[in-house]
Amino acid sequence: MSEAANVIAQVALGVMVVLLLPCAYRVLKGPSPADRLQAVETTTTLLIGITVVLALIQASTFVLDVAMALAAFSFVATLAIARYLSEGRVF
Repeated sequence: MSEAANVIAQVALGVMVVLLLPCAYRVLKGPSPADRLQAVETTTTLLIGITVVLALIQASTFVLDVAMALAAFSFVATLAIARYLSEGRVF
């Protein structure tokens, strides 16, 4: 990875870490459960992005596998929570 690409990746990593703060605030202080669900989904998306950027910086394919697993679990969890909020049951 070139020096310029490394700097860009570091800046992107910093921005995503800073963006976790407003998401955490919305999870804790959200006015409704739907807002909290959206904040949790945004947080997991940011965590997936952070994991992918770390994989690029470290040139590690294992870390990309972790990001894909987190994306799959996040999708299933979001569906379950959304169904619980709308219908009051998960299954």
